[in-house]
Amino acid sequence: MSDPIMVVENVTKVYERGGAKIEVLKSVDLEIYSNEAVCILGASGAGKSTLLHILGTLDRPTQGRVLHNGLDLSREGDEALALFRNREIGFVFQFHHLLSEFSAIENVMLPARIGGVSEKEARVRAHKLLTLLGLEARKDHYPTELSGGEHQRVAVARALVQEPKILLADEPTGNLDTENSRQIQELFFSLKTRLGLTLVVVTHDANFATRFPRRLMLKDGHWN
Repeated sequence: MSDPIMVVENVTKVYERGGAKIEVLKSVDLEIYSNEAVCILGASGAGKSTLLHILGTLDRPTQGRVLHNGLDLSREGDEALALFRNREIGFVFQFHHLLSEFSAIENVMLPARIGGVSEKEARVRAHKLLTLLGLEARKDHYPTELSGGEHQRVAVARALVQEPKILLADEPTGNLDTENSRQIQELFFSLKTRLGLTLVVVTHDANFATRFPRRLMLKDGHWN
């Protein structure tokens, strides 16, 4: 087997709230390999979202480290991590966080523009992704004109516009009805195959979880 593309080593995360220390993650280890589909399960408060945020460098561990292709991300500064996130990681959340003043295509273009891609190239990439996701006819519509399922597909396109190899998703179907949830699940695995993605998904959806070859359970901040 090839080397893992991401490694979590002995990661602990402690938050201070109201003078009390809360240990959310406790000496967690994890290896993720290229083109894997990994599902992280666990009760509310188990540390799933915290682990995902640390994997994507949205948060830093209190102890331990995270490596990407051998690079110790824990040693990188905020500017370097922002560049890493923009180029290497795609994020999809339960709530899409689309900007209401931007059209669908403008929302998708945004990470590319922030990353220094020309407006022309960003628009080409965004149009291609929206077409791939069945939203070409909706590209000029604003979030208020889109359904819940369309919101999430736009959010997926936005996550992929910088052509990352790793897609992290936190409860991506948690705010959708049954049919839209099914469609988003199909979309994730279709995109994984077509784009060669590595998927790491946090979900409470038991049906969604069964589709993953690798399922991991967090309980009280460590693997169960």
